[in-house]
Amino acid sequence: MNFLKRKGVPRHSLTIWYYLGGAILVLFLIQGITGIMLLLYYKPTIETAHKSVTEIMTEVPLGWMIRSIHRWSAYFLIALVFVHLFSTFILKAYRKPREITWITGCLLLILTLAFGFTGYLLPWDELSLAATKVGTDIPKSIPLVGIWITKFLRGGDDVTGETLTRFFAFHVCVLPLLILAIIGIHLLLIQKHGMSIPISIEKKKNPVPQIPFYPNFFYRESIFWLLIFGVVITLSFLFPASLGKKADLMAPTPKGVKPEWYFLFLFQTLKLFPSKIFFIPGETLAIFLILIAGIIFFLLPFLDKRPEGKSGKLITYLAYLMIVYILVMTIWGYLS
Repeated sequence: MNFLKRKGVPRHSLTIWYYLGGAILVLFLIQGITGIMLLLYYKPTIETAHKSVTEIMTEVPLGWMIRSIHRWSAYFLIALVFVHLFSTFILKAYRKPREITWITGCLLLILTLAFGFTGYLLPWDELSLAATKVGTDIPKSIPLVGIWITKFLRGGDDVTGETLTRFFAFHVCVLPLLILAIIGIHLLLIQKHGMSIPISIEKKKNPVPQIPFYPNFFYRESIFWLLIFGVVITLSFLFPASLGKKADLMAPTPKGVKPEWYFLFLFQTLKLFPSKIFFIPGETLAIFLILIAGIIFFLLPFLDKRPEGKSGKLITYLAYLMIVYILVMTIWGYLS
C-alpha cells in the first residue's frame, strides 16, 4: 500500500488512455474466474464436449450466463488489447527506455488471439469445427514449415478429437502460464519506467502534475471497470452465447464459413490475393507479407529512432492507416 500511495500517474489531456491497462487486467480476471467455473463441468472429448456444454447451458444453475460472460468478456478483452496497443503506437509510448514493454505488449496481443482461437473449438459444434479447419489450413502456405505447423496444431492431418484435446491443453494450461509470465514482466517494466508521457505533452516543457495512484487514480479506474463489467453483463443477458449442432467429422465444410471477428481482417486480406502471382501462390505471398508486417510492427521501437521528428509523424499516419485498413477489412469480411 505504501508503494501504491507513492506511485504517481501523469495528469494531462490524454490521461484517459492509461485506464485501458487496468481494464484489460480486470477482463483477464473475469476470464479466469468464469473459465474455472466452466472447467468444473466441461469434458474435453469429441463424445462429451458438445453434451457437456449443452448441460452447462440448460442444467447447471446460471451456466448459460457464466458461458455468455466468458464469451463477451473475451470479445472485450481482445478489443481493448488492440485499442491499447494502437494507442501506445500513436502516442509513441514505445520509445526509449520502453522498448521491451512494447515487445511484451505485442506478445500479449498474440497470446490473447491464441486464447480466442483455441477456445473457439471447445464447444465442438459445426461452426467451430469448420472455422478451425479453415484457420489451421492457413499455415500450410508457409514454405518449408507450413505443413508441420498445421499438423502440430491439429495433432494429425485433419481436425479430429486429437485437435480438441490439444486445443484444450493450450487453452487451460499452456497459454495461461505463458500469459501470466508475460503480464508479470509487462507490469514490472511499467513500474520500473513509469507511465509514458505523450510527445505532444513533453514538447510544452511544462511540469506534468501527478495523480496519486492510490486512492485517486485507482477509484477513477474502478468506475471504468464497473462500466465495462455492466456492459458485459447486459450483453451476456440480452445476447447469450449460442451453441450449434454437434460437429460431424464426416460432414463437408459448410460454405461461407468465417473466423471470429478478430481474425476477419486477416481472412479478408487472404481473399484479396489471386491464386497465382507470376509463379508464386497468392496465399503464400499474402502470408509472407503479413509476417513481414508483423515483424516490423514488433520491432518498431528499434526502427523508429526519432519518434519526435518527421519519421515519427510518418509512422503516426501509418498507424491511422492500419486502423482504417483493419476496420474496413473486418466490416467487409463480416458483410461479404
